[in-house]
Amino acid sequence: MNRAQKKLSAIVAWENSKKAALEAKLKKIEEQLEKKKAEYAETMKNKVASIHKEAEEKRAMVEAKRGEEVLKAEEVAAKYRATGQSPKKLLGCF
Repeated sequence: MNRAQKKLSAIVAWENSKKAALEAKLKKIEEQLEKKKAEYAETMKNKVASIHKEAEEKRAMVEAKRGEEVLKAEEVAAKYRATGQSPKKLLGCF
């Protein structure tokens, strides 16, 4: 009985050491995955920020162009008012 008990306790110790090794390996893999997840999230945040910056630049360009067109239209209108002439071209939308 004593030998059997020693063998059983040796098996239990072996099992526990193998379980502990596997759990440590699993924990290490989970930490690596969390690190990769954090890096990927940071990369995505940077991409979103760059897209937002690019969109803001495009909006600013559109607004500037619109402002230029408004000024140009006002200058043309002032020119026609000053000369008293009407434009020769007909507007395409009318």
